[in-house]
Amino acid sequence: MSILREDALSVAFDHASARYDLLVAASPGYHGHLRRSARRLGLPDEGRGARLLDLGCGTGASTAALLATAGRAHITAVDASPGMLERAAAKRWPAEVRLVRGSADRLAEASVDGPFDAVFAAYLFRNVPDPDLTLACVRAAMAPGARIVVHEYALSGRPVHRALWTAVCRAVIMPLGRACGDARLYEHLWRSVLGFDTAQEFATRMRSAGFADVRVLPLPGWQTGITHTFVGRVAA
Repeated sequence: MSILREDALSVAFDHASARYDLLVAASPGYHGHLRRSARRLGLPDEGRGARLLDLGCGTGASTAALLATAGRAHITAVDASPGMLERAAAKRWPAEVRLVRGSADRLAEASVDGPFDAVFAAYLFRNVPDPDLTLACVRAAMAPGARIVVHEYALSGRPVHRALWTAVCRAVIMPLGRACGDARLYEHLWRSVLGFDTAQEFATRMRSAGFADVRVLPLPGWQTGITHTFVGRVAA
């Protein structure tokens, strides 16, 4: 098996959607890390009146993380997988949350119109066909001075973190995926992280896309050196 391409990946997410929340809940720190990254948007007054774009919302874990820190914001949550969105839609959300099916590099086709005051993208860029195109599309949808946070598996570049990721995938993540009938998705997860940018490479990619003040921030626990928060902004 290899890294899944866009259409096959969407099908794999659809297939896994019924069990997805159970599997991520078994990952130590998963939801806490999302909340930590959401707080790093640094939105004042709980995001009062702000327009937030939640890209790759999946079953709504990132949306819930945003609500925990920006409960007064208007959130547009977007995902390309109908199955994942169906699971998200089955949950209770305040009226300020809107769920939309769409691709991150074709937001206008999904009637997702900016400008947005902040963007949160969790576990997205590793899965898009063209990260540079997606960054450009996202930047075009942001208001001057808007903030972006990307929460992503992006290895440090150190061999120890690459080895740890493989060990965790082989010992825990992929066996659980196989047990749930979703082997393809979780093999893709393993391989896609190994093939993606290192943390510093992705930060450079963000700067090349025109984002200013880009910073790479660590996350605690076993994901140190494996998952990072990337913070940036659009120049005012």
